[in-house]
Amino acid sequence: MAARIPHPLSDLSVEETNLARDLVLALHPGTVVNFRTIYLIEPPKAEVLPFLELEHAGKVTELTPRPARLAQARYDVVHSGSKIPEYNESVVDLRKLHRVNHQVVGSEHHASLTVFEFETLVDCIMKSPLFQEAAKKIKLPEGFELVVEPWPYGGPDEADGDTRFFQGLCFGRDTRSGNPDSNFYAFPIPLIPIMDVNRGEVVRIDTPATGGGGDSLIGSTPTGGVIDHCKGAEYIPELLQLGTRKDLKALTVQQPDGPSFSITDNLIEWQKWRMRVTFNPREGAVLHDIRYDGREIMYRLSISDMTVPYADPRAPFHRKQAFDFGDGGLGHAVNNLTLGCDCLGVIKYFDGVLTKSDGTAEVSKNVICLHEQDDGIAWKHTNWRTGRAVVTRRRELVVQFIITLANYEYIFAYKFDQAAGIEVEARATGIVSVVNIDEGKTAPWGNVVSPGALAQNHQHIFCLRMDPAVDGHSNTVVQEESLPMRRDKRTNPNGNYYEVKQTPITTSGGVDVAPFNNRVFKVQNLAKRNPVSGKPVGYKVGVPATQLLLADPNSIQAERALFAQHHLWVTKYKDDELYAGGRYTLQSRREIGGVADAAARNEDVLNEDIVIWAVFGLTHNPRVEDWPVMPIEKLQVHFQPSDFFKENPALDVPSNADIGSKLTEGCCSGSKGPKLEKGKL
Repeated sequence: MAARIPHPLSDLSVEETNLARDLVLALHPGTVVNFRTIYLIEPPKAEVLPFLELEHAGKVTELTPRPARLAQARYDVVHSGSKIPEYNESVVDLRKLHRVNHQVVGSEHHASLTVFEFETLVDCIMKSPLFQEAAKKIKLPEGFELVVEPWPYGGPDEADGDTRFFQGLCFGRDTRSGNPDSNFYAFPIPLIPIMDVNRGEVVRIDTPATGGGGDSLIGSTPTGGVIDHCKGAEYIPELLQLGTRKDLKALTVQQPDGPSFSITDNLIEWQKWRMRVTFNPREGAVLHDIRYDGREIMYRLSISDMTVPYADPRAPFHRKQAFDFGDGGLGHAVNNLTLGCDCLGVIKYFDGVLTKSDGTAEVSKNVICLHEQDDGIAWKHTNWRTGRAVVTRRRELVVQFIITLANYEYIFAYKFDQAAGIEVEARATGIVSVVNIDEGKTAPWGNVVSPGALAQNHQHIFCLRMDPAVDGHSNTVVQEESLPMRRDKRTNPNGNYYEVKQTPITTSGGVDVAPFNNRVFKVQNLAKRNPVSGKPVGYKVGVPATQLLLADPNSIQAERALFAQHHLWVTKYKDDELYAGGRYTLQSRREIGGVADAAARNEDVLNEDIVIWAVFGLTHNPRVEDWPVMPIEKLQVHFQPSDFFKENPALDVPSNADIGSKLTEGCCSGSKGPKLEKGKL
């Protein structure tokens, strides 16, 4: 039986990944090749669109021409007689079985980190005589062991040159409970070993200061008893002193008729929605060819980048800035989701294909979950004359993935509703990053969340990449504001009128939200008009008015995250231009090849194939309530129809009552419930 021909917008299979590995290995005989990632390089849009047109017309056959099936491989080559790896990037054609592109990346750029490097760092640190000598001086309490957590080095200082560094943050773990999950973050140790990756050795130990406000910003050598004043703080249920709550009864999501969605390979169909989902190790879950009731809405939707800069001015914390997508190899940080915990209801899981260091494909199970959920009332009206209320529930289709990056968790969800709206949600949770602080002291660059543990102030700044296709690929972004107008006896005699001003964005660049002007942005197809309003069909982009990057514009922190300068960027589409922070974020000094460079081309974006980059973030000045695990902080970007339809697209959603709902027993049993009439409210 012949193998099924893969859709152009589908992940590489295990077989395709291994084929790409073999093609690359054959090109580097007599050398050591260590692979980092192998995954699909998406075909040029100009080649995909004709295929999609045939697909949606039901005319695709096995003979239909398809774009080339290309794999991008990122790997290190160690030549004979050399210990220094040479970073390579190749693109191989899996049908023609040859390489179509290759570059050796210069030492000014660094490949993202891998699990292999994490393991190497910890092993190197523990065996380092330099570190062993420093560790002796801290004198851990009896029953404690040393824990080293890998962290990216951050933006290097000038003296660092282009050396590839890796650092470890150190903690003490109380082993006396016998539980391997005991929270070691409660015992931060002021030692930061720095490894030169190419030399494979620890070259220095940074010793950050542990004082408070008004104390020296310069560190000193730690001596014995540095965590004696720290206090344990557990979060796993079996180690909680008072246990978990006993008055919480089961809440079960039931779908007796099964889910309303259907899945064919990576194609998702749910009511009037249709889209494809893929997974890659740089962006996580990516959605493609999003359509509602047959109409094009978006070609591609992804979380493009994020950066987490810290605000502690003491060295080496000025370098503490993670790019959690570009630095750390997101794919290996993704959670394998658990039934009934991370997602509820009737769930479809999607696996991802990752790459081992020898290039062998490895299936990572359950990296994406798909499910439906209730989100309250969608719309309601009561006829005051007859007393009849008609109400429908808002149901959402959720595509979700979760990553754990050292201490933090990030939960990303794409939500699709029945009124043709899309909501992209980012949730931050996990454990705040803490450093050691002297007993009884406080600091203006953080908050003491536990004795001896200072949680540093920081930001989480995300960038969502939207490749819109609102009824086609010639779109325009229009800035719309609602502005007050002076009282005028001819145009505004009573002073109650306000102007709705629309300004098309004609040249690539960045703009900001202005909540006091109710500034919103609409993606419009100027060639197509709504038959009711006469306005161009469109979708409205709702970006939250969150704070942008706070670091000084001339600092390395700011220079390497130029995308965080504006809330919204509009650029002209370019194939493979996907990453807001640039292709190489690890140890970058400046954002290169990111959204700022794309905008700087000053291209025409009026009635063009455009890309929208929405920037939003959380300025996190930690609370004691964030300890030892923080409750989620939630941010959302909305993409809603604006004069796209002739009426409310959710008008036809059934208004049947939930047959599983019932009155409570006890104190509230006398309250009146809804009056049912033939299954309607």
